[in-house]
Amino acid sequence: MDVTSTLSATNTPTDTKKASEAGAISADFETFLKMLTAQMKNQDPLNPLDSQDFATQLATFSGVEQQVRTNDLLTGLQSQFTSSNLGEMAGWVGMQARMAVPAQFTGTPIEIVPNPPVFADRTELVVWDSSGTERQRIAIPVGDDPYQWAGVASNGQPFPDGEYSFGVVAYANDEIIDESVPETFVRVTEVRAIDGETLVAVEGGALYPANMVAGLR
Repeated sequence: MDVTSTLSATNTPTDTKKASEAGAISADFETFLKMLTAQMKNQDPLNPLDSQDFATQLATFSGVEQQVRTNDLLTGLQSQFTSSNLGEMAGWVGMQARMAVPAQFTGTPIEIVPNPPVFADRTELVVWDSSGTERQRIAIPVGDDPYQWAGVASNGQPFPDGEYSFGVVAYANDEIIDESVPETFVRVTEVRAIDGETLVAVEGGALYPANMVAGLR
């Protein structure tokens, strides 16, 4: 699948805004020079305007103009950096990313990494469907070894296909000592650049920041 970038040759609203701001700065600068010239021509010979004031005004306005140009340059560099990241991350598409996010169930077991506290004496895996309804609560081994959630109810019937969220509840002496979101393995379907941020799309269509990916396989 192609890696999609929001960078394009067409003007975006942000590009138009920046061009408008740059044009306004240029127009205001020319207006300022005209006003400065008019002031010098029409000043009172007995009470001339201080030339230092003119220089200060000119330097201040010039500084604003340079700042706008600097911001445009930094924006361009950021766009180039994002585009470079997309090229490097093209190989992620089709791979399984390890992330603490919901996973898409399609009848195939979902691999979950629970990672409870080392002093827990038992742990439970809690499963919610896309509506937030708890669908299952089962005991799982204590430890950070991956657990295969088969997606099968207690009556032996498989759960419907769809997105499921997971939670791990850890106990010690029958008291809850920790509740966490475990990492799951989800398939990457696309990499995008949106507003300067690199995002990964996973099976099911959800988008997450690329820095949430803890591993790939």
